[in-house]
Amino acid sequence: MKTSEYIEDKINKLPKGYVFTYMDFMNEVTRREAIIKHLNRMAASRKINKLSKGKYFKPQETVFGTLLPDQHQIVKDLLEEDGKLVGYITGYSVYNSLGLTTQVSSTIQIGKREIRPSFKRGRFRISFIKQKNTINKENIPLLRLLDAIRYIKKIPDTTIEKSCIRLMALLHELKTSEKIKLIKLAFKYSPATRALLGALLSEMGCKAVPELRDLQDSLNPITVYNLEIPEKVLSNAKYWNIK
Repeated sequence: MKTSEYIEDKINKLPKGYVFTYMDFMNEVTRREAIIKHLNRMAASRKINKLSKGKYFKPQETVFGTLLPDQHQIVKDLLEEDGKLVGYITGYSVYNSLGLTTQVSSTIQIGKREIRPSFKRGRFRISFIKQKNTINKENIPLLRLLDAIRYIKKIPDTTIEKSCIRLMALLHELKTSEKIKLIKLAFKYSPATRALLGALLSEMGCKAVPELRDLQDSLNPITVYNLEIPEKVLSNAKYWNIK
């Protein structure tokens, strides 16, 4: 089979929106330059679309135009290394799905232990936030909640008051065991994040009392966290040194 036939046959079997590079064809075809040249020819003829330099995707056409790949496809190479999970999509990228904002961002934020400067990939800006906790599938939903608490002032198109109310609704859905795990993960976050998490859980009447006490003890008693949250939302804010 010719190089061009092999490439086109493999692309035809890929799901729409799938992002790939020339490396996806190197197992069977070893002529790197020939692969890149044919992929660029296919992109020029609009059989495939170019996402960014060296990255292509199989387009899905609608009456509104070509759909972009989902965010996981766009950054999947940044989330795994040698089959191991090393990053997760968070921040601006998930505020909408968590119901914290109606705004859809063109920035994709990734939580990782090792971070790098932000960069552009197609129409998206990829940025990174430091994550000191272990990253695994079980932790990711909890880490996303902690990230939202950490960056509560930066959630677009909303207020801190509304964000607190929504976060309490999300925290209420967690099992007690998940809330305890959330508290343990919070110890690797900033004191302001720990304080707000404690205030939110306390406001909800969280039953993880010993863990909440440990969270309280981890804070400097003379440090004040200026978040300007109304007392009607967090009646115990002063107990957690939140103004």
